[in-house]
Amino acid sequence: IQSDVQDEISKTQREYFLREQMKAIRKELGEDDGSAELNELEEKIKAAGMSEEADEVSMKELDRLTRIPPQSPEYSVSRTYLDWLIDLPWSKSTKDRVDTVRAKKIMDEDHYGLDDVKERIIEYLAVRKLKAEISEDGKVKGPILCFAGPPGVGKTSLGRSIARAMGRDFVRISLGGVRDEAEIRGHRRTYIGALPGRIIQSLKKAGSNNPVFMLDEVDKVGADFRGDPSSALLEVLDPEQNFSFSDHYLEVPFDLSNVMFIATANLKDPIIPALRDRMEILDFTGYVEEEKIQIAKKFLIPKQMEENGLNKKDLKFTSGGIKELLESYTREAGVRNLDREIGNICRKVAREKVEGKTESTKVTKAEVLKYLGVQRFFSETTDRLSKPGVVVGLAWTSAGGDILFIEANKMPGKGKLTLTGHLGDVMKESAQAALSYVRANAEKLSIDPKFNESTDIHIHVPAGAIPKDGPSAGITIFTAIYSLLTDRAVKHTVAMTGEITLRGAVLPIGGLREKVTAAHRAGLREIILPHENKRNLEKIPKKILKDMKFHFVKEVSDVVDYAFPKK
Repeated sequence: IQSDVQDEISKTQREYFLREQMKAIRKELGEDDGSAELNELEEKIKAAGMSEEADEVSMKELDRLTRIPPQSPEYSVSRTYLDWLIDLPWSKSTKDRVDTVRAKKIMDEDHYGLDDVKERIIEYLAVRKLKAEISEDGKVKGPILCFAGPPGVGKTSLGRSIARAMGRDFVRISLGGVRDEAEIRGHRRTYIGALPGRIIQSLKKAGSNNPVFMLDEVDKVGADFRGDPSSALLEVLDPEQNFSFSDHYLEVPFDLSNVMFIATANLKDPIIPALRDRMEILDFTGYVEEEKIQIAKKFLIPKQMEENGLNKKDLKFTSGGIKELLESYTREAGVRNLDREIGNICRKVAREKVEGKTESTKVTKAEVLKYLGVQRFFSETTDRLSKPGVVVGLAWTSAGGDILFIEANKMPGKGKLTLTGHLGDVMKESAQAALSYVRANAEKLSIDPKFNESTDIHIHVPAGAIPKDGPSAGITIFTAIYSLLTDRAVKHTVAMTGEITLRGAVLPIGGLREKVTAAHRAGLREIILPHENKRNLEKIPKKILKDMKFHFVKEVSDVVDYAFPKK
């Protein structure tokens, strides 16, 4: 035993002696790598401009690193941690461009419309300018905005435009499908291969502590046994807390108060209430036809022509051609499908040019039909509204607004009400309320009071595969029942929306801009709305207001006066 122990001690002493000799030889030759590396790290720590707490932690970690042999696995863990602390932009920031006129011009170059959002950014820059005049360190907390709206309306691209207008760096992370809290806060250093969360990683990539930081698809964050990323975002997006954001990997506070956070979402409902409360939500409604024509002319057509190797002489779109694309081939709130269809036409023109069939093409309504084939969408309101019991309602969808046909039919029976068309509970209750009102006020409405004893009523909302819900179809269902029982057809230019009560009052609805836009797109020129929604008309584009006639009603009985032709 003594012999074995002696051999082991001798081996260890020999290795230590040889290492010391190597150190002495390197020192003599001026090749002392270890100390040079540590000295370089110390200089970097001093130059990084860290906070007092981070500086203290990094110096302590450096002192620990000097005592760890380079061959030890602990050495690389400690060195990686120090590199992260050094590389973060503790005191590096870009200077804001506070010229509000120039910033507005840059945002207008990149996006058409979206005036509410642009105004909010200009206001922020104006406040920055005033505070900088009062004091040099006039700090303004970065606004925490949430762009909510349907796909394809320019939420993400506007974030880039804002960064360009303000002269800031831009970083973006997609939160769609993120289920692990550590994605936001990072892993603790006890784990092998631990790294900071995506917030800190993105700031390192940006290279400044005041970028425009986009959190894309915040409504699609998941949650499972690994934690809830939405709850981790509460600290990031709270101006009262984010000046000392603590990442699990760094374990020292980092100031996020200079960052301008912009979240994007298609729907507001899936975002947890506490997180929604911390953000200033700016609604992106769908574009109206006039706006889409301008977007196509200024942005989409030049982009697709460049991508497909065409110049201005090769191809020209007329306003009629673009209008045909919008009405017959794309029905959406944004412009993604419009972009695709323009690209489709450009590719076909490029092929004709290569084959020598044409030198210049003018895309008119007829040419659109030639290139894209059969129309995908067409207006059928006039045909369907010629019969009693059919009424056009207006619906809000995540892709903007849409028109909704409500059909009623009667048959011999005992007063049964049948509802079909994949309707939700709220919509079914609206139908019950509408029928109850008709039964209670039959004489006043010139309907046989005993109709219920011998008649069954069936209400159907076509497109049965699509789920439908909400109270705003109340007056539409009432009108369909009234039209059926009085055998009077509704005017084919009229659409309507409004919630109904059991006593016949008409209550206000939401999503008015999208609904009115959908009616205008479908060629309907008269809309019956709740009286309370009169004040919301200012949000609707002037061109649509000019084309349309609005009737405001307080009671269900008023609807009859406007919905039917005069006797």
